[in-house]
Amino acid sequence: MKILMDITHPAQVHLFHPFCEEMNNRGHEILFTTREKEVTIDLLEAYGMKYISFGKKFKARPGKIMGVFKFVWMMYRIALRFKPDIFFSHGSIYSAATAFLCGKPHIAVEDTGNMEQIKIYLPLTKYILTPSVYHHEHGRKHIRYAGYHELAFLYPSRFKPNPAVLEHLGVKDNDPFIIIRFISWNATHDKGQSGIDFENKIRLVSELSKHAKVFISSEGELPPEFEAYRIKMPPVMMLDALYYCSMYIGEGISMASESGCLGTPALHINTMFSSYCDDLEKNYGLIYNYKSADGVLDKALEILNDPDYKQLNREKLRKLYDEKIDVTAFLVWFIENYPASGQIMTRNPEYQLRFKGDGGRK
Repeated sequence: MKILMDITHPAQVHLFHPFCEEMNNRGHEILFTTREKEVTIDLLEAYGMKYISFGKKFKARPGKIMGVFKFVWMMYRIALRFKPDIFFSHGSIYSAATAFLCGKPHIAVEDTGNMEQIKIYLPLTKYILTPSVYHHEHGRKHIRYAGYHELAFLYPSRFKPNPAVLEHLGVKDNDPFIIIRFISWNATHDKGQSGIDFENKIRLVSELSKHAKVFISSEGELPPEFEAYRIKMPPVMMLDALYYCSMYIGEGISMASESGCLGTPALHINTMFSSYCDDLEKNYGLIYNYKSADGVLDKALEILNDPDYKQLNREKLRKLYDEKIDVTAFLVWFIENYPASGQIMTRNPEYQLRFKGDGGRK
């Protein structure tokens, strides 16, 4: 089977890497298309994933509209040569439109609920696969599974932390360190949303650096005041850094949920609702969601001053792993067995429970 997959965000490289590796081992061929966004290319190359880049993304709204036509045309030309049997993506408009032009099925995974994009790609998509806690309904095409995207690559059998990241960061095993994430707020779903204002960014970094080493990851340009805190390491090691750090604080939803699934305390500041971050907070107590920076510093200091906090947080993962499935195993089965897999899940949603692991006990 040949599968053409489109990457629109760096986090999707982590999401699809285990799927790609397992499908390649089973004799299937996968080709990724992408655009230059942050560390996307670096991650694709670090994981050894076969890809074609279409160049830089458009940031302004008029450019994004023009980009749809440009990138669909470029992907269509790639598809004519590659001859995929199926298109698979994280809700990519480009992928859905190209699949339609080629007369091939498009399967989407979705977790953000960006209706501006979903309304465009859903009519051109055979199935949309979402976490069970996802907050929208999409009719007969909608299939829910007991997991999050992050569990596709952070399930116990899928992730082994690399302690070499500590050397890259210049910290020792027991040194407290914090990762802070700022986003650029130029994605379509970021319109009207907000996170940490500049004054509170200064305050957080200044106060927390008195108690722990602070590293900043930024989606956009960093102001001069923060340059000395910029995190410097191979991008592929970010998940390792999140595993070993004392705490994550930031505006990024993906990194907040990744931290939660790793058992690292996470303080997430963003006005946009995230169903999976909400689930991680209310049902598992693994992250804290804030609409503004109010109260964040006090909570961060509370966590830093409790030497047992992170270990107790990590013990909460048992319940999470007991109740969620190995998402990669589910996705491999679904794509390999399409279209029968869609019919099976529609008739018997509990079929997915056979993809539960050992709850992290082994």
